[in-house]
Amino acid sequence: MQRLPLIMASLVLAGQACADVVLYTDRHHSPLDNDPQVTVVWLDAPDTVQQQIFGNLALEPDKAERQAKALPQSPNWARQQARIVDAWQGVLKAWQLDIRKVPAVVFDDRDVVYGTTDIQRAAQLRAGSRP
Repeated sequence: MQRLPLIMASLVLAGQACADVVLYTDRHHSPLDNDPQVTVVWLDAPDTVQQQIFGNLALEPDKAERQAKALPQSPNWARQQARIVDAWQGVLKAWQLDIRKVPAVVFDDRDVVYGTTDIQRAAQLRAGSRP
């Protein structure tokens, strides 16, 4: 009879492994796990990417404008533009899911556990909150 809770916990955690798991976080809340099955969405990625691309613009407004207008003409603009789009995709998904704070671990676009970047801990909290 004492094995029943252990077996149940194992089954629940095994079920979690099959779930689509996404960690929404920022640079202040680094993931504790490096699980390749978990997608990590950095919600501050748009700022980081845009700073990397546009951060070196001149301080003089006229010169900065010329530099900004020249960026789309550069040979690596398509790659840079794709980086910006990719960074914003995660933010848009977080808005769609109504993520209210970070870190947030989302299971199957449905269940959210806030306050941890530890995926195993989030799975345990999720399992404990289910009826």
